[in-house]
Amino acid sequence: MANPILDVIQGRQLVRDHYGNLVELDEWSADIARELAASEGLDITDAHLRVLGFLRDQALNHEGLKLDAPRMLRVLEEGFQAEGGGRWLYELFPGGPVRQGMRLAGLPPLPGAEDPSFGSVS
Repeated sequence: MANPILDVIQGRQLVRDHYGNLVELDEWSADIARELAASEGLDITDAHLRVLGFLRDQALNHEGLKLDAPRMLRVLEEGFQAEGGGRWLYELFPGGPVRQGMRLAGLPPLPGAEDPSFGSVS
């Protein structure tokens, strides 16, 4: 990792990679997610935090970091089908529920997520 980005959020110094992802997975908190989202022009709601928590659980406890972006999107859509599935997720995360969601959840990007054509409505 060349040229890490250093940020101070909530009084803690955080190291981010050149994509803006946190390097240390344990440094994440809801307050950090709010700050990261605000820098992207997004206001975090309880619904956002539920999705971010789901992503962190999948990634850290259910081998979600071994998935590629399209497969994680299917897991998300199934997990939030009652709320509206993919359409609802994209309304919450206009930068893509996997691409933007993983970043705001303090997780590394999944293979295929950094493709500008994947996971964005903009």
